[in-house]
Amino acid sequence: MKVLVTGAAGFIASNLISELEKREDVTVLPFEHGDDDALLDKYCQECDFVFNLAGVNRPEHEEEFMEGNYAFALSLAGILEKHGNKCPFMFASSIQATMENSYGRSKKAGEDALFAYGKRVGAEVYIYRFPNVFGKWCKPNYNSVVATFCHNIARGLPIQVNNRGTVMNLVYIDDLVQELISALDGHPHVGLDGYCFVDTIHMASLGEIVNMLYSFKESRKNLLVPDLTEGTFEKKLYSTYLSYLPTDSFAYPLQMHVDERGSFTEFLKSADRGQISVNITKPGIVKGNHWHHTKNEKFLVVSGKGKLLFRRHGDDEVVEYHVSGDKLEVLDIPTGYIHALINEGDTDLVTLMWCNECFNPNKSDTIHEDVEGTKEKENG
Repeated sequence: MKVLVTGAAGFIASNLISELEKREDVTVLPFEHGDDDALLDKYCQECDFVFNLAGVNRPEHEEEFMEGNYAFALSLAGILEKHGNKCPFMFASSIQATMENSYGRSKKAGEDALFAYGKRVGAEVYIYRFPNVFGKWCKPNYNSVVATFCHNIARGLPIQVNNRGTVMNLVYIDDLVQELISALDGHPHVGLDGYCFVDTIHMASLGEIVNMLYSFKESRKNLLVPDLTEGTFEKKLYSTYLSYLPTDSFAYPLQMHVDERGSFTEFLKSADRGQISVNITKPGIVKGNHWHHTKNEKFLVVSGKGKLLFRRHGDDEVVEYHVSGDKLEVLDIPTGYIHALINEGDTDLVTLMWCNECFNPNKSDTIHEDVEGTKEKENG
């Protein structure tokens, strides 16, 4: 299948093309403003599907709206008709097509022209009135407030919010792309009004968006990860925000608690899934010798060689587990069991530690007791 994609260098098209190129049954025919008209004529003769994602939304002169959003679509349909090519035709319109402004009128004119074309030649025409689209590769300081906010906040630049209560209808780029691919496969979502639509729409106020973005920025300090539940707006916005990080700012430091025994460093925290930390134990050092009522942990040694000792509080039997970075094995640290971690090797023992709750100094749930049965001050 040969698929013509106009506006190929644009935000939506570049995301779509990246997905289409993964398919062995698709050959992408990209066309961009400024390419030779002869190339477009060739593509229209041989293509099996058209994604018309070309358009104008920030022109220097108002008449360019009609030229880019109506005249080009009409010309493209005319070339297809000239070659007798009745392949399906997708047109990217906008929710502004119902508004009385130059941009909206140009999109509505394009819609009407293509609906008429489809009826005249018997071609499937899929017209999408997209709301605000957000995601990676969208140009900031252009026509997307989400892209602008992400870009500025990631760089510590000021943003302007005229009304925090303004509610936006938003579509995530990956959801949009999947809908376009469904249309390519003959399964678009079509409303009773004849217009196609992306079936996943998110509603959020400008204030909510700004609060989330600033929380993402702050997460590098407080280590709290956002709500990453599948399908949530917050998950999609977080992925979008990260794509706007400056290339010299991908890394950020963690606070290492270092002493002669090694180090302990918190890595990630969440409101309902606890936290992950990195523990480094020097050769011959013992850490732990405590137990918990409700707090539970999982240990994973990723480098070095060590031993974990367990004793149920009130019992005498000591249980041993030998651990090594050569064999990745998770150990549960059950509640009510005194436990201690010993580095048996001659190199650092590196352990990933997950705890079911974030550390709270006012409610540590940590009772100090030696595995051998002697109460002592906590050693780790």
